[in-house]
Amino acid sequence: MSVVTLYTTAVCPYCVAAKNFLRSKGVSWEEVRVDTDPDRRAEMMQRSGRTSVPQIFIGATHVGGYDDLVALDRAGGLMPLLEGEA
Repeated sequence: MSVVTLYTTAVCPYCVAAKNFLRSKGVSWEEVRVDTDPDRRAEMMQRSGRTSVPQIFIGATHVGGYDDLVALDRAGGLMPLLEGEA
């Protein structure tokens, strides 16, 4: 299964929603707190081209934010991506 990376902050409701969504799917993740580490925030912005959180990556694929994650799942693309088939 592909590694899921979430760039988050402590006070972001969409970050909490993304984690709850992934938990409901039985998916674990690596959380990167960008509010406590400016270097990791710069890394997130370089990788995603975005400044908002959450930014979600499955392997090297940038999924986007929470709404993008849910849309990917509804379109049937989440599990194949997680399983490395996409």
